[in-house]
Amino acid sequence: MISRWRTIVAELKKKTLVLYYAFRDPRTPLLTKALLFFVVAHTFSPIDLIPDFIPVLGYLDDLVITPLGLYIAYKLIPYEVLIEAQQKVEQSPADLSRIGRVGAILIILTWLLALVVASVWLLNIYED
Repeated sequence: MISRWRTIVAELKKKTLVLYYAFRDPRTPLLTKALLFFVVAHTFSPIDLIPDFIPVLGYLDDLVITPLGLYIAYKLIPYEVLIEAQQKVEQSPADLSRIGRVGAILIILTWLLALVVASVWLLNIYED
């Protein structure tokens, strides 16, 4: 069973690398690039959007965002770009450490923004 999971994880990693190369291609539409960036950054980030210690939701974001993001992104990428990105993954994988750092920064910024919005909301409630 562990070897099956490793195979699934390796396949997800490979599919995410395809998205990374598709993101870098100028023929990929801008809206698709935004989705690709989010999915790739979230997948390789060492920090989770929803921490794993939160019951159910902690693992749900990993089980939903990555597979659903991969599915939608693959549907939006132009076919020619997708084929070329798959070939690039086979030839030379990308440096994932940089992608993970960018993802971690985005998640930290998301949490900071949520904290600011919650603070403003609470201040407005208690002022009235």
